Amino acid sequence: MNKTIIININGIVFHIEEEAYEILKNYMTDVKRHFSNSADSLEITTDIENRIAEMFAELLAKDNKQVIVEQDVNAVIEQMGSVADFENADEEEKPRTNPFASTAETRRLFRDPDDHLIGGVCAGIANYFDIDAVWIRLIFAVCVFIGGSGMLLYCILWIIVPKAVTRADRMAMKGEKQNLQGFKKNFEEELSSVKQNLSNFGNEARPFVYKARDFAGDFFHHLGIFLAGTGRVLVKMIGVFILVVCFGFAIALVVGLIAFIGFDAGNPHAFFPFTIIANEHADNIYVCAFFAAFIPLLSIILVTLKGIFNVGNIGRSTGTVFLVIWLCSLSLLIYYAVKISSNFRESARFTKTINLKPAKNNTYYIDLNNIKYFSHDDSVRLDIKDHFRNMVVIDDRYNNFNDNEPRSVSIIIEKSDVKYPVLVETYSAKGSNYDNALYNAGSTSYVFAQQDSVLKFDYSLRKRPHISWHDEEIELTLKLPVNAKVVIDQKLDNYLRDVNLYDCNQTNKKNNPNTATFIMTDNGLQCKVDTIVTAKKDSVKADSTQNGQ
Repeated sequence: MNKTIIININGIVFHIEEEAYEILKNYMTDVKRHFSNSADSLEITTDIENRIAEMFAELLAKDNKQVIVEQDVNAVIEQMGSVADFENADEEEKPRTNPFASTAETRRLFRDPDDHLIGGVCAGIANYFDIDAVWIRLIFAVCVFIGGSGMLLYCILWIIVPKAVTRADRMAMKGEKQNLQGFKKNFEEELSSVKQNLSNFGNEARPFVYKARDFAGDFFHHLGIFLAGTGRVLVKMIGVFILVVCFGFAIALVVGLIAFIGFDAGNPHAFFPFTIIANEHADNIYVCAFFAAFIPLLSIILVTLKGIFNVGNIGRSTGTVFLVIWLCSLSLLIYYAVKISSNFRESARFTKTINLKPAKNNTYYIDLNNIKYFSHDDSVRLDIKDHFRNMVVIDDRYNNFNDNEPRSVSIIIEKSDVKYPVLVETYSAKGSNYDNALYNAGSTSYVFAQQDSVLKFDYSLRKRPHISWHDEEIELTLKLPVNAKVVIDQKLDNYLRDVNLYDCNQTNKKNNPNTATFIMTDNGLQCKVDTIVTAKKDSVKADSTQNGQ
């Protein structure tokens, strides 16, 4: 039975016999005494203790035991070497019979923190195989272009390969002997390298400035070569793209001008916003707008051809003419824009009240008027009396209201203060002054018709032909007595204000209906709910739910 004690070697706890501890203590005392005069004795002795701790752990794991005995300490000391062994360089080494003795040190794979570009993987592999790191880096660079395998493999090795943190790790990575002589040699080489770097710092500072200067010069030199070669092709491609776009816009402008002025294609004055300029100056406005847009496009085309492709030339006189035409066109365009906008300076309105006939059963049907009305000139031109005698021409242009002027008709349904229905028509328009605005409002007309209980509203406010748009509108307020029943056609949904036909039909469980029914109450127009139909459908839905369960 032997006495054991517990020791701590750099954070690792070991059980060691007392005799073995005395031997290890004397050995470490000699080591610390020998390196006490070194510049960094604490660092090198700490590395030696770490190595001794690793060797003790390997011995315990190999022999499957828990206590360090005298033989283990002697084996470790023989492997590490005593102070006397490397103080006398001429003395031959003693034969080694312990498990750590070997003629060559085995290398271990670590990431090199001293020679790295990213993570030190390539330098670590190079140290393991004792080759130059540049070849390993070249292999990884080539593999990057093979499906990105080089990058993936590098990341995996970066994760699984440990980093050489301690001096012992760096010595094992390079295959150096991990004994006292090896630690001392490694430390001296490291110290010598640091001194050399410090001594060369002053000499390397000035060449670095020149290297930076040379790098900048080379960069701009190669950039100039690129712009003169590949860059020139890129610039020409951009020039071709600019030319194609400009030619496309220029052709579109020419075709549009010919269509509007030469052929009056599609009667553009009948569509918004062309209705704003539907006057005697419309053609002048189109021509000015054409030159204001076409001349800049033409200038871009000519400058691109000259600057990039070195073809074509613009004389000074030609350029001056283009500039004068563009300035005149732009000035006239601004003049007409100001003149047209002045026609919207003031607004005016007036009202017209129509007493309607009460309907039987107090039920009113509101529908969209689909009858086409012709002016006197149109009736004569189309010979309506002879060609369409006893016929009704249907007008379905309300379906294309987005192609014409902004919607000018709105319908409001309110409670009437009297016992009969009343329709109040409120006409409004804008002009350069109040009198002009009132005249524009009075120049409009609206077609409303009552056939017994059917009230038909036209889809648009009508104004005199060939007159520009001045924001003409009409607000139709239909006032109905209390308890009046109102059946509204679905076509009027977009014309009604504060009335939702869709919600009313959803309340009555109607799918894709043509009409919706409302009733006038003291609180205004309310959806008429068919309680019988609603209750019946709810019961059918409940029965189906129960059957499904």
